[in-house]
Amino acid sequence: MFIDKVRIHVKGGDGGAGCMSFRREAHVPKGGPDGGDGGHGGNVVVQADASISSLIEYRFKHHFKAQRGIHGKGSRMYGARGEDLVLKVPVGTVIHEYFEDEKEVGELVADLTHDGERVIVAEGGHGGRGNIHFVTSKRRAPAFAELGEPGQEGWIELEMKLMADAALVGMPSAGKSSLIAKMSAARPKIADYPFTTLVPNLGVATSGDLSFVMADVPGLIEGAHEGRGLGHEFLRHIERTALIVHVVDLTGDWEGRDPVSDYDIINEELRLYGQGLEDRPRIVVANKIDVEGTDEACERLAARVREDSVAAAGGDEFASSPVDPKLYRISALTGKGVDSLKAAIATKVRELREAARAEQADTTEFEAVWELRREARDKRFDVTPLGGGVFRVEGTQVERWVVQTDWENEEAIAFLQHRFKRSGVDDALEKAGAVDGDEIRILGYAFEFESSIRGDDVYVELDL
Repeated sequence: MFIDKVRIHVKGGDGGAGCMSFRREAHVPKGGPDGGDGGHGGNVVVQADASISSLIEYRFKHHFKAQRGIHGKGSRMYGARGEDLVLKVPVGTVIHEYFEDEKEVGELVADLTHDGERVIVAEGGHGGRGNIHFVTSKRRAPAFAELGEPGQEGWIELEMKLMADAALVGMPSAGKSSLIAKMSAARPKIADYPFTTLVPNLGVATSGDLSFVMADVPGLIEGAHEGRGLGHEFLRHIERTALIVHVVDLTGDWEGRDPVSDYDIINEELRLYGQGLEDRPRIVVANKIDVEGTDEACERLAARVREDSVAAAGGDEFASSPVDPKLYRISALTGKGVDSLKAAIATKVRELREAARAEQADTTEFEAVWELRREARDKRFDVTPLGGGVFRVEGTQVERWVVQTDWENEEAIAFLQHRFKRSGVDDALEKAGAVDGDEIRILGYAFEFESSIRGDDVYVELDL
């Protein structure tokens, strides 16, 4: 089954808790702290794999969680790191954030266009630090350690877009499936009724020493750019193709449509859909020349293609443009003209590949870009006055610190207060109007705020 869009929930493994321990050995009366760190949780990684052709593995299972880190132990024994969870997807998969509550698609996370390319979509939580890390000149025997950090979690949308060099587009029953079957080893379903092809098909065609990947896209109809006939589902598979091969049925099929009108309708749908499809290089194919009585329709179509070619060149009959449509007359049934068409497509694809390689000399590391953007977002926090002397603080990093804190340990709470001060939470609260005695809420905890006196802010935990 061909599945090309899914939404899944991913969660990085939680970090293991740090250990609070002191060295206890014979003849070592004052052994210092020796609690080891907890292991980091595993990451959830999405990786492109050329051997996978659809997202069917994610059709029924929608929740994925990486392994958690192991807790630290005494004697400076560090916990093991949790294993990463690697989710394999087809080459050409686009990953976006997805907000389940709002049912909205968020920022682009990555566009995996090469085999083996990968990105971390949910980072595992950091392991909590053992008490050996909290020794200072004044605090010689810290009796606390950090709990493990929870792993990042959220929904993402995986959208597969075909990675083809050329895409066959046209009205239903224009002969696209017959053509890809003639040009390659692909064996799509072929029948004499509209919408025989319901999912895109891929085929590899060879002409001399050149080869290219061709996609047979299900037939488009008027209004496809608005989603009619699943237009959006089909048109997005054309977005990546370097060359559009527009197949026109000279017979008008059983409905008796006008071939020139069909040609104009498909061009208009490509223009209205956007994504640069109207400016994409293209080849026009007049199919079914083996049928008697198609000569007149073929000449009218050729005249329209020449008009478009001149218009694309800015009105200069002798100039050329990147679009510059060329017409080829073929019969997908008998094979007449198919070899010359295949050679033309292969040559054009090679030119476009070379041009693309020159433009893409500088590649972007999605993982690095996404990680920096996510890190900056995590550090942000908001202070919201709720009225009546109550304020709420919200922010990914601040909330993680609260979760990491052992609320049964006063030293751990004091360390959290120090973190609040360093990160600017105290200053933000004062700017928002918080005064002594006001209630500060973070997640399920409430604190009484006291303004700075000697450089240390004091929060007293309240029961909610």
